[in-house]
Amino acid sequence: MAGQYLPVLLLVIIASFTVGLILLLNALLGPKAKQRNDFPSKYTPFECGSDMLEDNNKRVSIRFYLIALLFILFDLEGILLYPWAVVARSIGTVAYIEILIFIFFLAVAFIYAWRRNALEWR
Repeated sequence: MAGQYLPVLLLVIIASFTVGLILLLNALLGPKAKQRNDFPSKYTPFECGSDMLEDNNKRVSIRFYLIALLFILFDLEGILLYPWAVVARSIGTVAYIEILIFIFFLAVAFIYAWRRNALEWR
């Protein structure tokens, strides 16, 4: 029984050793605190290597989150159709009925979101 957990224990030990080694090398080879004070620009955030052009504390419309959530939901439902399509012939008629029910509920959700104007960006 204990032999089953030996690979997990070995993995934890190797991961801990790797993390410790990386932290030690960073402390030894990385820049020291007195060197960091010479470059105050190191403490400023940056966008793709250049200075910030605008303040980052802007509010984002709730519509963005709603559309992102709907995208993730419909994307996942589309991904769930792929495994079914791979094994559809071997499963039989029951699988076709089940997938039609699944697509029906997916269409109902899409029509509901469309009628509630959740897909429009104003």
